[in-house]
Amino acid sequence: MEKWSLMAVATLLGLTVRWTVSLGSYSGAGKPPLYGDYEAQRHWQEVTYNLPVRHWYFNTSDNNLQYWGLDYPPLTAYHSLLCAYVAKLINPSWISLHTSRGHESLPHKLFMRATVLVADILVYIPAVILYCCHLRETSTKKKIATALCILLYPGLILIDYGHFQYNSVSLGFALWGVLCLSYDMDLLGSIAFCLAINYKQMELYHSLPFFCYLLGKCFKKGLMGKGLLLLMKLGSVVVVSFALCWLPFCTEVEQILQVLRRLFPVDRGLFEDKVANIWCTLSVLIKIKTVLSSQTQLKLSFALTFLSLLPCCIKLTLQPSLKGFKYALATCALSFFLFSFQVHEKSILLVAIPVCLVISEIPFMSVWFLLVSTFSMLPLLLKDGLLLSYIVTTLAFLTACTTSFSIFEKTSEDDLQLKTFSASVRKYISWPRTFPKVIKSSFLVSITLMGILTLMSATLDPPQRLPDLFPVAVSAVSCLHFLFFLLYFNVIAIWELGDSQNQKKSN
Repeated sequence: MEKWSLMAVATLLGLTVRWTVSLGSYSGAGKPPLYGDYEAQRHWQEVTYNLPVRHWYFNTSDNNLQYWGLDYPPLTAYHSLLCAYVAKLINPSWISLHTSRGHESLPHKLFMRATVLVADILVYIPAVILYCCHLRETSTKKKIATALCILLYPGLILIDYGHFQYNSVSLGFALWGVLCLSYDMDLLGSIAFCLAINYKQMELYHSLPFFCYLLGKCFKKGLMGKGLLLLMKLGSVVVVSFALCWLPFCTEVEQILQVLRRLFPVDRGLFEDKVANIWCTLSVLIKIKTVLSSQTQLKLSFALTFLSLLPCCIKLTLQPSLKGFKYALATCALSFFLFSFQVHEKSILLVAIPVCLVISEIPFMSVWFLLVSTFSMLPLLLKDGLLLSYIVTTLAFLTACTTSFSIFEKTSEDDLQLKTFSASVRKYISWPRTFPKVIKSSFLVSITLMGILTLMSATLDPPQRLPDLFPVAVSAVSCLHFLFFLLYFNVIAIWELGDSQNQKKSN
């Protein structure tokens, strides 16, 4: 009983922080003619309610795709339609065709914020609580601390409740998939992940770990017996799930092709805005978009993404384990974020949530990464007027993690899961005995640098000839951090986990 009472308190704290942030500004507030993501979500409700399904993704006189045209998969469209029906009952003018464009009012803002909260309560938060409650070999206190820290992660809160999106829905479905797989409910896990992909196509960042883990299980069971049966069941479940989601668009081939064109707009270029990935950072030195053709950019990004995630995926296929699966989710998503084509700054959330799942295993490095992931979105948050929310939620998260996990005491090689790796490295080069102090010092330097850049971005005007100085600096610093974390997560996924499995076999 005490466990559930404390879990309820942690949940209420998470909900309170969410609603408090939602009272602030949002993307594009009072900024015509395009406004921002808030208007995009409202506009999708307008389109899905007033137009037939066959027109949702097409450019027509009533649906100008240049004005926040629908570019997410069918489940997002259905969700928009559901919200539109509720909006119609409250105030029909909120979704009236054409005349509702750019509508802004306090009642409407409260309605839109409430839709995010309801989606969060129905999909994401239950998945977090159940995941934490069923952590194996973990004390009750640690389970509650893990739930509190995940629910207080500022990146997701600031984007969904500040900027305004519904990332918690797709991430929640993916988390349900992880939860189901951890209890050998592979078919239910596959359905949950299919729902995640059909809500946001960026969930493809997590698709390879799901695929490799399940394929590895089939290999383990034997492809001439139970493994083959499981593979056929999984294939059938995936096909049926996608078919049901896409059923209204399967009337014509052109309908399907148009939806796919909207979901994967290759013509938008290699990256947008000041995203903290390798391409945006390199473009400071080399104008990649100018030097290379679009096709070359696409091929190069595909090759680097594929090569960077290949070792981890091979390892997971040959030695499927739940622990390896969770680290593979983080590693593959980070590879996609750093090297793939058409990346948004908000896509770092797809890396952050898998890292949240291992926060009880490697608290120090997880908290460090989650702080950097939130910092990497600083230019977007400043543009939305969310500086105060950013500072308060970040400090609250850091305080909760420091108190719950004593992260500064978890910097030994064993705590960072680098014991085997460091022992191997010492055979060839000198590995510093003061490694914990080096890591702590690096963390403090990192936090200080992020604090200074935050202060400068918020208070100083950049030079006239370098108007993007601060956003570029934030992106570059974040990118360097992410490259370091990519190496670190790969070391754990490939080296340490393999060694721990071999030890179990020998025992």
